[in-house]
Amino acid sequence: MSQPRHHCPCNPGRPYAACCGRFHGGEPAPSPEALMRSRFSAFALGLDDYLRDTWHPSTRPATLGLVDETRWLRLEVLDQGSAGEHGHVHFRATFREGRRWGVLAENSRFVYEAGRWFYVDGEPTMERLKPGRNDPCPCGSGRKFKSCCGPG
Repeated sequence: MSQPRHHCPCNPGRPYAACCGRFHGGEPAPSPEALMRSRFSAFALGLDDYLRDTWHPSTRPATLGLVDETRWLRLEVLDQGSAGEHGHVHFRATFREGRRWGVLAENSRFVYEAGRWFYVDGEPTMERLKPGRNDPCPCGSGRKFKSCCGPG
């Protein structure tokens, strides 16, 4: 398991302890978006138990099949909302596996039960990225790819 960082993986502008760290420590996420952000951070930090615990039992897989080489780098929430006991979040998550880049987009569904939100399922799509040397870096730093995460 990776050690938590000072900055939160879901939002590098916020401290981990004040953002997803509190949910990883046991505080229930107050909304589907907060739960989805904390799950993204759990993927980035390798917190398998948290991912299992926040996945609704009706759809939870027996094993997660996480790939250690995947580095989750950037999260963009495109839409979110909730009505009663149901919620949704549409997001894009940028990742890197070795020298390959990709984006996972998903429309996720959530349900509120027993005083907490659970991830139910989603409709994922994935696309590979091929950033050019002078393109903005996919990690979201605002720098050019060659000056940030590009090959040295």
